[in-house]
Amino acid sequence: MNQPIARSASKPLYNQIRDELLQKITNGTYPANSQIPSENELGELFQVSRITVRQALTQLQQEGFIFKVHGKGSFVSKPKAFQNVTHLQGFAEALSTLGHEVINDVRQFEFVTAPIHVAAKLQLPVGSTVTVIKRIRRVNQQPVSFEITYLPESLGRELQQVNLVTTDIFLALEDVCQISLGHADLTIDAVLADAELGDLLQVDSHAPILRVERLTHNSAGQPIDFEYLYFSGDAFQYRLRIDRQAPGSTH
Repeated sequence: MNQPIARSASKPLYNQIRDELLQKITNGTYPANSQIPSENELGELFQVSRITVRQALTQLQQEGFIFKVHGKGSFVSKPKAFQNVTHLQGFAEALSTLGHEVINDVRQFEFVTAPIHVAAKLQLPVGSTVTVIKRIRRVNQQPVSFEITYLPESLGRELQQVNLVTTDIFLALEDVCQISLGHADLTIDAVLADAELGDLLQVDSHAPILRVERLTHNSAGQPIDFEYLYFSGDAFQYRLRIDRQAPGSTH
């Protein structure tokens, strides 16, 4: 059934079509790696010319939402999450500005005795109770990461009132717990997915995945959030800018 685009004088037709298609990508109508309708089919659907459709598809391709295969058509890209390590940022913060839909599948929210290494990271006495939160992060309906977060018990109690399905923990710490975040220490390496991680991230067992160990501190330098973040290898990247120090200069 044709659905002619609602023509708006304030926005070019190809931009309106781009927005319509992007909505279908982000809500899962067109899932990752699926083929979207051809230029002819989209032209008939929106009752516009192929040139207009091509402009919309070109824009989506330049933005990384679709890719083209010669002789086959256009396909939805698997969303590639990225975070800029020049500033501290939550997962949803990093992707929402790009138009992606981020949903958290909360698998566990419990209060447990802190493992020894977690207590050490958070500078808590051995045997302390901590909050453990396990989440699958879905981008445009597709699993991108599995995250295990440890927080002091007091912060976890405050976060019980927060809908963590749609809210980043960083934002909740700032808005609900009134904590000013300072800096994070990160360690990044590659590991092989075991059966559990393979199932959670929908990758093959023993496939390479990215593991990030992140310890976040408040503005006073106190560690408050220790995490293990596991990303499917083709779905995440860190970006950073490194400036060359001028010869002879010191910090």
